[in-house]
Amino acid sequence: MDENINYQQLNGLDLAYLGDAVYETYIRQHLLAKGITKPGRLQRQAKAFVSAKAHAALFELMEADNFLTETELTFFKRGRNANSHTKAKNTDVVTYRISTGFEALIGYLHASQQFTRLDEVVTWVINQVESGQTRYYGTKK
Repeated sequence: MDENINYQQLNGLDLAYLGDAVYETYIRQHLLAKGITKPGRLQRQAKAFVSAKAHAALFELMEADNFLTETELTFFKRGRNANSHTKAKNTDVVTYRISTGFEALIGYLHASQQFTRLDEVVTWVINQVESGQTRYYGTKK
């Protein structure tokens, strides 16, 4: 597909809309590649990667590791600070906004055609989740 998106003109929610779909595709492909094929198990496994709490935990780890560039942080903040008219379902507003920022970051990387960096970010994310780094986000260990 040869359609370019002017990512610089997109607001944070537009980037998050794109990022949500791109990220979900990466995670589904990863889980299927691991041999997980039962729908119920796929859904449970995916939750560790795609929930708002998982996104917030991942962003916290990204900050701690200085993993993101300044430009990537700018696009994360564009999503986090966007004024969404939807309500967080199973989490608090702050976590939901961080999750939107995480999705906007993924959307930015995809729309700007930084596919090598996008692969690097998603690989890092998968490693963090699968090593248990996000398991206790928001709780006392």
